[in-house]
Amino acid sequence: MSTPTEWALLVEDSRSLRQYLADTIHEHANIAVASAASLAEARELIAQRGEQFFVGILDLNLPDAPDGEILDLVLATGMPIIVMTGYLDDGLRDRILAKPNVIDYVLKTNASEATYVAGLVRRIHRNRQIKVLIVDDSTSFRVYLRELLRTHRYQVLEAANGQEALALLQKHLDIRLMLTDFHMPKMDGQDLIKQARRQFDRNQLAIIGVSDQSAPITSAKLLKAGANDFIAKPFLIEEFYCRVSQNVETLESIDFMRDSAVRDFLTQLYNRRYLFDVGTRNYERAKQDDSGLATVMIDIDHFKHINDSHGHFVGDRVLQRVASAINAGIHPHDILVRHGGEEFCLLLHDERATDHLTQELERIRALIATLEIPNGHDVIEVTASLGATVNKTHSLAGMIDIADAALYLAKTQGRNRVQIS
Repeated sequence: MSTPTEWALLVEDSRSLRQYLADTIHEHANIAVASAASLAEARELIAQRGEQFFVGILDLNLPDAPDGEILDLVLATGMPIIVMTGYLDDGLRDRILAKPNVIDYVLKTNASEATYVAGLVRRIHRNRQIKVLIVDDSTSFRVYLRELLRTHRYQVLEAANGQEALALLQKHLDIRLMLTDFHMPKMDGQDLIKQARRQFDRNQLAIIGVSDQSAPITSAKLLKAGANDFIAKPFLIEEFYCRVSQNVETLESIDFMRDSAVRDFLTQLYNRRYLFDVGTRNYERAKQDDSGLATVMIDIDHFKHINDSHGHFVGDRVLQRVASAINAGIHPHDILVRHGGEEFCLLLHDERATDHLTQELERIRALIATLEIPNGHDVIEVTASLGATVNKTHSLAGMIDIADAALYLAKTQGRNRVQIS
């Protein structure tokens, strides 16, 4: 088992709460946790592995640091901080949120807050892969929003008006959230949103209007133009973070549902629906450009014997290992799907589908033949037969039929072999 390279730092003097929080974070966020019960233990952990911590969860009052000294220690590392406290008033809240890199505070009066903390940890870990675009003609306000977002570890881009924003959206197609003001020179927020929505729908790009409410109709104009949400200036920091997180998480939920519809649950490979959707587009492009495309059918040899001898649970493990091995050994632009049962379909592109096809398929066949799947005190060795074609014929389905016939020949000629038609 590999050693985690990133950790959450948890500092809490209550042993039971510390363990409960650590377990909850690991369960819900799949993040390793290093725990300390005091300021002294935290100082030692930071000295040993400070660069590995990406977030700190800190009890504000510790036996050897009763006045929040732990905050200053961890703030010096620059990591985002979640503060836990047993009490809170307005003055303490303001002092906590005034600290740089403090992303939130949590009251330790409710056991359900552990799940909230785990969600925050998971959010911070994911945010580093998420691009957010700020659009506002006020430099000072852009700086303010930038610092808020960077505290939560988002990647931040900035534009001073709608025209600059549209150019950035074209350059960075992976921007997931845009925050835009209404009143700006050259192109205002309403026109910007209308233009952006011509290319990015609400499920691809979340847009939050951020403007004052001197004109009550402002929010309605932005929402009608296509914004997902609106925040009125001035706003509470907690409200800002909640709205940003909710919009990002909505996009992630939609992505997850879309991906689940085209994924095989067991192997996590794409399924036949994906093959005939994306694969057909690849086929049509290859035929139009006369570029290399090979359709390959891969079938695990004697798989029924594995199920009958070892049970379907072991058979499932064999399918997962074979799928993982093939997937790890192909080019990112290739398409691998579970076609059904113990059969996989692979679309190879470019020169690997023409000049080097035999070599590539033999490499995949040999890769599968080297697998050893643990089964108690024994190991299961597997082989696979491969049938392939580069004949683009009349459709992707036609190529699959030809590759399937080649696979049948490979089976009848002894298995654990490659046949190209």
